[in-house]
Amino acid sequence: MEAKATAKFVRISPRKVRIVVDLIRGKKIQEALAILEYTPKGASDVVAKVVKSAAANAEHNQQASKDELFVTSAFVDQGPTLKRFQPRAMGRADVLRKRTSHITVVVGDQKEGRS
Repeated sequence: MEAKATAKFVRISPRKVRIVVDLIRGKKIQEALAILEYTPKGASDVVAKVVKSAAANAEHNQQASKDELFVTSAFVDQGPTLKRFQPRAMGRADVLRKRTSHITVVVGDQKEGRS
């Protein structure tokens, strides 16, 4: 029994989000949310929202108990990159890459799963 939640096109670099996601993989839902609450990273709020959504999906769709759920799988994929230009000296321009992320969290009642 698994339930999944995704957040797409989140305007945070995947490299930064992966640091936060690695902290919660394999943990119980309550423990993962406690870790995310006290993690001083910008991505922790978005990841917490996705974890809560996956837990709510499991409760509503599969009638699972929230106390028995684990984060069986959590991964971050790169979304499209927004390219912007920043003016520089002597008429030049630099490219700014504003990266986006697709965050996926899978919760289940067992610890094993894709990491």
